Amino acid sequence: MELDGALRPRSLADYVGQKKLKEKLSVYLSAAKGRSEALDHVLLYGPPGLGKTTLAHIIAYELGVNIRVTSGPAIEKPGDLAAILTNALDDGDVLFIDEIHRLGRVAEEHLYPAMEDFKVDIILGQGPAARTIRLDLPRFTLVGATTRSGLITGPMRSRFGIIEHLEYYTTQELAAGVARDADLLGFKIDSEAATEIGRRARGTMRIAKRLLRRVRDFAEVSGEDTVSLVRARSALNELDIDELGLEARDRVILEALITKFAGGPTGVNTLATAVGEDGNTLEEVYEPFLIQNGFLSRTPRGRVATERAYGHLGYAYTPPAQSGLFADDNENSSETSDLAL
Repeated sequence: MELDGALRPRSLADYVGQKKLKEKLSVYLSAAKGRSEALDHVLLYGPPGLGKTTLAHIIAYELGVNIRVTSGPAIEKPGDLAAILTNALDDGDVLFIDEIHRLGRVAEEHLYPAMEDFKVDIILGQGPAARTIRLDLPRFTLVGATTRSGLITGPMRSRFGIIEHLEYYTTQELAAGVARDADLLGFKIDSEAATEIGRRARGTMRIAKRLLRRVRDFAEVSGEDTVSLVRARSALNELDIDELGLEARDRVILEALITKFAGGPTGVNTLATAVGEDGNTLEEVYEPFLIQNGFLSRTPRGRVATERAYGHLGYAYTPPAQSGLFADDNENSSETSDLAL
């Protein structure tokens, strides 16, 4: 955690990637500082590992204020929220709530007046003698981050003045981030090696940072002062990460779909059982990357391996069957719902 904190960029100038988002944030921050006002509340959403937490810290740094960090699951009761709002914040400070979609419904409703009017209601006493007092709050900036933007309620979303989506990084952006981290860690890396790590990092800066540290381990144990392209490829192959970024479990899933279920369609629970994974884990952890990169597709009848998956694993392509022979009982309704959305 200390290492991640040391590598985390502090300013927008140090932040690699997300060019359009950085340009807009720069305008918003400059305007807020020029008016000596708190920045509007910010909602950042997108897949994990793209830098939402880092951006929250950068916003606080650029504004020259403090940041208080918490998470949705940590705020169980309205009292927890009231304690944070009344004791931990000064004028202009940033309150960062990670996974804000997991905030309890009652606590969320208590957050509304805090976001709009900078006031919070506190109940004193119990039963007929209970009374409510309203306390004034400093004008703070709430930065919420979520990987599941669809679970943010309408009333909550409408109270954010700035709503931004984080995109996956390009290979060039990831390579630049890898080179920056290597410099901060005090070792040399060839540009070709940085690009190779970026190419296998699944478009995610967090994964690129993790791979860089593991590649550095292999280089140091081998007594090498500079991470070369040859060393980077060798280390990444030892980690079972292929040239397209697929990990061992990704390939196991695709191979099971091709060899055990004739390429599909098959239900997610059936496929998960075949590879010894939980259905939710397969759906939330592995599927997004495989679908986004054209190895897997969702249909109303179930999951189907694409022609690219066959080619990558070295199998002759066979068009998918037309019947949902291996579909789960609830696959049609869930998949139809997904497609409709």
